Amino acid sequence: MIDPENMSILIVDDVKSMRSIVRKMLKNLGMGKILHLAENGLEGLKILHSTRVDLAIVDWKMPIMDGPQLLEAIRKDKQLRDIPVLMVTAESEKDIVLQAAEIEVEGYLLKPLSPAVLDEKIKTILHQINHPDLATIHLRKARAFEEKNDFTSAIEHMKHAVQLRPFASRILRNLGLLYQKSGDEKTLEKCLLKAASVNQQDAVTRYLLGELYWKKNDWISAAQSYLEVISLTRKFSDRAVDLGDILLEKKLARLAKNIFSKVIFKSSKNLSLNEKIIDICIKHNEMEYSKDLLNRLIKDFPSNFDLVYKIGVVCEMTGDIETALGHFLFLEKNHGIKIDVQLKIAKLYYDKSKILQADNYLNMVLRKDPKNKEALALRHLF
Repeated sequence: MIDPENMSILIVDDVKSMRSIVRKMLKNLGMGKILHLAENGLEGLKILHSTRVDLAIVDWKMPIMDGPQLLEAIRKDKQLRDIPVLMVTAESEKDIVLQAAEIEVEGYLLKPLSPAVLDEKIKTILHQINHPDLATIHLRKARAFEEKNDFTSAIEHMKHAVQLRPFASRILRNLGLLYQKSGDEKTLEKCLLKAASVNQQDAVTRYLLGELYWKKNDWISAAQSYLEVISLTRKFSDRAVDLGDILLEKKLARLAKNIFSKVIFKSSKNLSLNEKIIDICIKHNEMEYSKDLLNRLIKDFPSNFDLVYKIGVVCEMTGDIETALGHFLFLEKNHGIKIDVQLKIAKLYYDKSKILQADNYLNMVLRKDPKNKEALALRHLF
């Protein structure tokens, strides 16, 4: 039993003033005999390993180790995994709420904090810890049997938990994962489908369904699952892009482009992920789609040399010589003189039968690199 007045509380926040505010609120509420302070998740984890803590109040966004990373470390540690965690954040984005639900956090608070809300949340958490309901008891027993590799007993207790909380998608999902460990993937799929049906916001279950269909080479079902996943969260975007790569290989271009478009919509400022999608599309000769994506991306990153160079290459590959030449001339004018760009300009002028202009750029290249094989080969064509 955890006593509010005598419990040990860890406060983790990278802002000193916030640590002080939370500590003052707790003292005024008469909660916590011992208060530990840490300015990031790594410091907090060291404290957790060195002393008893009954409750952790953790900020979401911190350097070195953030709140979700700390919580993940806590849940993976057998000695720490049952410590209740109250997550605090200044952000209310849908992705954050969904992630908080998936990493088994006991409570979730938005800044600015108020003493009344903090008091209510902590009392609710302590009541749940001190007086666990029957479903929680079955979940703990299921975990204990699972760790002993007694999956039959673990499944029985998890089924009891499902009966007590039939609309808890995570319990349904974990029941399915127990069936998977016992070698029953058919029942795994049934459990995941049920979990998805009772919770339209459960991104992790949909991700697991996508992975299951991927394993079965059921590409259409995998794509449909991933389309649902990326409409809910950015967390699995890289994996979704990898699936899009396979879909293009399997000649399922429409599904691949649907996935790419959703990923880009959710991660429009993620330059590396967008470039990865474009490279995949170029690899599979989806040139027009690649060109459209590059044009959109250049609007957001107009000074990015690589993007302009890449769209020049794509235009060249699709036979749009005039537009390609315009991009490379723009690069030469605005990004300094580079041999690869000058070679592109020379080749495009040659393709347009403008020999004098082509020769002029070849001379520029050969003055810098007299043995440049590509320039010499192109000069040989004159």
